[in-house]
Amino acid sequence: MKKENNIVRTTRKKVFVGIVVSTKMPKTAVVEVETKLLHPRYKKLVISHKKYHAHDEQGVANIGDKVRIVETRPISKTKFYRVEKVLLKAK
Repeated sequence: MKKENNIVRTTRKKVFVGIVVSTKMPKTAVVEVETKLLHPRYKKLVISHKKYHAHDEQGVANIGDKVRIVETRPISKTKFYRVEKVLLKAK
């Protein structure tokens, strides 16, 4: 199992951990993933954010939840991930 920042790889599929920022679409959760990278020249921590659309069949994810998403076959034009597990529920 290889671990880089918040990316965990056990197979060839990409796995991300992020926070749910929207659940307004049916069976879809928008997950924001934060990536931290040390700048090669200036040695400063650069933080970048990216939003992924993830398929949530049962609708278990709510806004503010910490979830794990896994790469899957294309489900729609923008959905290439699915919600695997809710790690931490929002208060």
